[in-house]
Amino acid sequence: MTTDTPARLLQLLSLLQTPREWPGGELADRLGVSRRTVRRDIDRLRELGYPVEASKGADGGYRLVAGKAMPPLLLDDEEAVAIAVGLRAGAGHAVAGVDEASVRALAKLEQVLPARLRHRVTTLQAATTPLTSGDGASIAPETLTVMASAVAGRERLRFVYRAADGSETRRQAEPYRLVSTGRRWYLVAYDLDRDDWRTFRVDRVSEPFATGARFAPREMPTGSAAEYLRRSIQRQQETYGFTVAFAGTVAEVAARLPGWLGTPVEEEGGGGGWCVVRGETGDPVEWLAVRLVMAGHEFVVREPAELVACVRELGGRLSRAGGA
Repeated sequence: MTTDTPARLLQLLSLLQTPREWPGGELADRLGVSRRTVRRDIDRLRELGYPVEASKGADGGYRLVAGKAMPPLLLDDEEAVAIAVGLRAGAGHAVAGVDEASVRALAKLEQVLPARLRHRVTTLQAATTPLTSGDGASIAPETLTVMASAVAGRERLRFVYRAADGSETRRQAEPYRLVSTGRRWYLVAYDLDRDDWRTFRVDRVSEPFATGARFAPREMPTGSAAEYLRRSIQRQQETYGFTVAFAGTVAEVAARLPGWLGTPVEEEGGGGGWCVVRGETGDPVEWLAVRLVMAGHEFVVREPAELVACVRELGGRLSRAGGA
């Protein structure tokens, strides 16, 4: 029997977070208390923001349902390790869809992981080999978590940065946002040494250290960090424009494409069934072709001619691979 009320509430919450309905009698047996005590504890959890739903009937079943806010979760050892490994793998190899929110979650989780679980996470990740793009953009998850914590806490950041020619400089910056392009992570920050805004490829950053010195965020020269990064990349490399028509609504296509590729607009005279994306990129046409396919909608490339030819060649290769 659990006589300590806080400990009993934690045990009850752990049971309710298993996706099933728990009869009141079973909960009472598990906790070694009366059904009346279970009802009282359920009311306490509700006061703390946990949406516990009670079903009608003699046995009075309970289950945890989705609420308006996200209350704290209780994770056992195996669940904590599984989540940490998944977040570290995604963050460390810039998987599309793993954005700054995932990195912040990883930073919070690793901050509270006991040493024994942190060792298990590190050991498991060291024993696995991910399949990456081979462009040398793999980064240490610890680098991202330090940066994410500095962004969230508005702390000045010190780090060593390696330029494209291999030269290294020590930098001090006010970190504004982490931005993922799907293949690489970038830090958008105000460089205190250059007295200007800069973007830094995170895979070229080493020895990041949050100094603890707070700062008031400056106003971005563009509307968002993603837009600033897009313009910065365009200035650094030769780019080309593209126009692609998608079979789908603006909302459907926007949900499947990264915003930096362009904003879908309705096709003029298309009857509402098609939308168009116009953008500019410096990525290889092969990579852009694959990214368009991943959107999951029928599409037609209108320009440039190199992308049209690449999509045709890729389509033929996929058809042959499927035995057509």
